[in-house]
Amino acid sequence: MADWQGVSEFVAVVETASFTKAAKRLGISTAHVSRQVAMLEDRLNTRLFFRTTRRVSTTEEGDVYYQHCRMLADALKEAESAVTQLQKTPNGHIKLTAPVTYGEKVVMPLILDFMALHPEIQVDVDLTNTPLDLIDSGCDFALRLGRLTDSSMVCKRLATRKLIVCGAPQYLSKFGTPHTLSELPQFNCLRGQHDYWRFRENGKERTVRVKGNLRCNSGVGLVDAASRGLGLVQLPDYYLHEALDSGELVRVLTAYQELEEGIWALFPHRRLQPLRVKLLVEFLAEHLIKIGPPNGDPV
Repeated sequence: MADWQGVSEFVAVVETASFTKAAKRLGISTAHVSRQVAMLEDRLNTRLFFRTTRRVSTTEEGDVYYQHCRMLADALKEAESAVTQLQKTPNGHIKLTAPVTYGEKVVMPLILDFMALHPEIQVDVDLTNTPLDLIDSGCDFALRLGRLTDSSMVCKRLATRKLIVCGAPQYLSKFGTPHTLSELPQFNCLRGQHDYWRFRENGKERTVRVKGNLRCNSGVGLVDAASRGLGLVQLPDYYLHEALDSGELVRVLTAYQELEEGIWALFPHRRLQPLRVKLLVEFLAEHLIKIGPPNGDPV
């Protein structure tokens, strides 16, 4: 067992880049982490970290050792997962994060349904539009919408969303209806965070720069503005279902294929997940498809 001493502490320090954060993650003192890592370095007769007052980083030897320790830790998790799967009642704690509006409208109702099926599982949901560091925050996974930018994470596609352009009948009656993408600059386009809209034309994605007198990072706010006849809007379809069904808004530019984007479960680089996490992710994937592509947040 002496060969395992310090390994968990070493891995935690590498993944959090901090002795203090590693201690918090493991639920032990910083002094204990430092002592265990020092003993590990003595046993290996090599330096594993470069330490300064501001930063902790691995040496070349430390990086090589971490890659092997990570595989050992994954194998241990796999063994634990195998035991968990033998249990008749899944239990334990799950922590996840999701965007605010999407989390409130879509994710939380599904999680409540999941918890009704698995009352022994505890769920901690952090709704935020600021992407969290999954390792530092202790999250088992994050729900992310649209394009992914972090290539170091493991991802699973759960569903899709579609971007739709629409306007109120009174606006279209007064200003006309665009039929080609080249006409968009003639219209007041209510924007989110970007000055361009995205389409699919002849099987390829195309961006079109737009302009207008309103910018708002709330999809709900943009739907309200468009419904009042202030201009055209491009949003993920979940925002628009009610307004389109009621006739408050009307789709335009339908000749340009609705652009589909992914709804993702994003995991830390750990390869294996406990049974309880797998069950929740599978539950979300199954039911997100049933309720249709959800909205993005922010827009």
